[in-house]
Amino acid sequence: MVTDQQVRRLFKLVQTEKNFGIAAMKAGMDEKTARKYRRLGKLPSEFQTGHTWRTRKDPFEDVWHEIKSMLEINAGLEAKTIFEDLQRRNPGRFADGQLRTLQRRIKVWRVSEGPAKEVFFTQLHHPGELSQSDFTHMNKLGVTIGGRPFDHLIYHFVLTYSNWETGSICYSESFESLSQGLQNALWELGGVPQKHRTDCLTTAVQKTSHPEEFTRRYQDLLDHYDLKGCKTNPESPHENGDVEQRHYRFKQAVDQALILRNSRDFVDRSEYEQFVGKLFKQLNAGRNKRFLEEQAVLHRLPKHRIEACKKSTTRVGPSSTIRVNHNVYSVDSRLIGERIGVHLFMEHLEIWYGQKKIDTLPRLRGEGKHRINYRHIIDSLVRKPGALENYRYRDDLFPTSRFRIAYDDLKQRHSQSIAAKQYLNILHLAGRENETAVDDVLRMMIDKNMSICDEQVEALVRCSQPVAVATKVRIPAVDLTCYDRLLEEVTS
Repeated sequence: MVTDQQVRRLFKLVQTEKNFGIAAMKAGMDEKTARKYRRLGKLPSEFQTGHTWRTRKDPFEDVWHEIKSMLEINAGLEAKTIFEDLQRRNPGRFADGQLRTLQRRIKVWRVSEGPAKEVFFTQLHHPGELSQSDFTHMNKLGVTIGGRPFDHLIYHFVLTYSNWETGSICYSESFESLSQGLQNALWELGGVPQKHRTDCLTTAVQKTSHPEEFTRRYQDLLDHYDLKGCKTNPESPHENGDVEQRHYRFKQAVDQALILRNSRDFVDRSEYEQFVGKLFKQLNAGRNKRFLEEQAVLHRLPKHRIEACKKSTTRVGPSSTIRVNHNVYSVDSRLIGERIGVHLFMEHLEIWYGQKKIDTLPRLRGEGKHRINYRHIIDSLVRKPGALENYRYRDDLFPTSRFRIAYDDLKQRHSQSIAAKQYLNILHLAGRENETAVDDVLRMMIDKNMSICDEQVEALVRCSQPVAVATKVRIPAVDLTCYDRLLEEVTS
């Protein structure tokens, strides 16, 4: 079959070659064929006619009106779903191999008669004008701290003109995480852009029925940095397209860096933070030119940061606990009945009384959880040992697994009242003296199958003789040669 390329070559050779036969031979075609194309002066493709007829009968012709009605009602229906419905209603009529035929016909209908598709309009970005931020979950990357899964998020900040980016590790999409992450980004950036856009975060954006667009705390944060707030429309993540795309690229980069590192485990959070910070610097290294353009037009930072915390007051209940953000925390029993100030930060909360900070507690993640420090309530429990067995937060009164083993051992050898009293004396000793020393003594007594009692534990803690260190278990490498010998014996 003669191609357009051959005919074009023929037309050129005719002008240079004296012998037409030689020109046809060089073009790779018969001389008679060459004369035909020279006479007509057209390419082979110009003689072809479009294929407008069917080579076989359409198997869906009789039911197409039904299919079309289904698509007009719900254009999102997949061809496979419609095909399976037809097979159920018409047993044996449609073979599995006809699915592709239906998919092609529906595709043609969508293009020629279906609903219009959504158009995405490319935007122009100007230096220093817009920044975007959002939270992204990092759990699927399998990062561990000390061998334990590290469930966390990254607050991700991006400048839309240069794509300069940075981020902070956090545990929830709370306002405290948003405030600290945004402020960290602005101070690392060294200036403030004109606008900042987020999606419809509940911690920052009011409900549509509310007269104000943003929450009071978020608006105060924006005002402090002279930032104009923007938000996306509901269920429109493409409006925050820059940061959404950077989520994907950043997590891909983290995954590749972890593969090169040959380990997804980190000694502590500080090492992981350094790893993430170094990666952001590597990603930003190729954006210096446009980033310098942005830096030149950024607004000046304020003189100081704003506190990234939520302040509230609450009264300490008779159980020596307070409720903060749907979680329960214990405080010193001396505060029962008093109104105290609570400063809720991203990772901890501070207890204030009389304009003085008196305690700092780790913040719980999520809701409906509790953190009871036995030191806050042990004095009362020692006087009321009967309250231990059915105490609502009893599991928090076992600082380590050895304390729990000791309590179970006491219950097996004594009545409930005596076991509770002895265990509380041991716990009181841990709070009064040294929890680690008591834990070491319990470990030694458990390893030696000694009977645990409060007096013996106290005596061992107070004696000057050091407790033996925990035994290090060494598991030798598995020797498979014995298994090989066994196989040889079977086959011989």
